Amino acid sequence: MSCLFCEIQGKKNKIIAENETFVAIFDDMPVNAGHCLIIPKRHVISFFDLTAKEVKDCYELTKRVKEYVDKKFSPDAYNIGINEGRVAGRTIDHLHIHLIPRYVGDVENPTGGVRNVIPGKAD
Repeated sequence: MSCLFCEIQGKKNKIIAENETFVAIFDDMPVNAGHCLIIPKRHVISFFDLTAKEVKDCYELTKRVKEYVDKKFSPDAYNIGINEGRVAGRTIDHLHIHLIPRYVGDVENPTGGVRNVIPGKAD
């Protein structure tokens, strides 16, 4: 069975940064300009199945990509998220971390942030 995120590793033109265990790409369906995905090279579905080294590498690459996006897009803030499981919205069964730049005015009222993932529950 093929995996979109395993296959992406062979497409070096899509990779914006990488380290030993992770790659980063721009999301093909971005929420905002500069939306990136941080993806483990090993086929792993859950964040909770990462090794300690992979967690460390994930953090390091996320910080490096954030600095790159800061320079290229100058966002005002970020959301960082993982859809951990189908019920949480995951559609590709390969772990990927969303690094989503946020800009003043991109939504009318950003209060509550990720609490707005479930409409009506943050009220």
